[in-house]
Amino acid sequence: MLVKRRVEEELEKRKDEIELEVSKRVEAAKRQMEHEMMIELEKRRELAREEERKREEEEHKKREELETILAENNKKIEEAQKKLAEERLAIIEEQRKMDEERQKMRKDHERRVKEEQKMILGKNNSRPKLSFSLKTGAS
Repeated sequence: MLVKRRVEEELEKRKDEIELEVSKRVEAAKRQMEHEMMIELEKRRELAREEERKREEEEHKKREELETILAENNKKIEEAQKKLAEERLAIIEEQRKMDEERQKMRKDHERRVKEEQKMILGKNNSRPKLSFSLKTGAS
């Protein structure tokens, strides 16, 4: 019994000291856990920032690729429109030439018809004049 009492007395004397030591250790463990949690949290934030940066780079790369494709398509469309315009111009020019040729042929035909009519009608001295005269007298 004596030992028990002595231990209790000793514990009672050192109770504040033990509580202080336990409190210190709990506080130290708490700080260590907070420190580790902050490190883990910072790692997660950094990982999230890195993923965001990679995603933005990927989006930027895709946007540039799409802009390149769009520029190429616009260039092809422009070239096709230019070629189409040139072809239309060539067709219009060909039609103009055909119209001019048709007009020339029509005018030549009209000129020939007029000349034939003049010849038939004897205008502009195109035919020798015939003179008819009645001779009187007996031969």
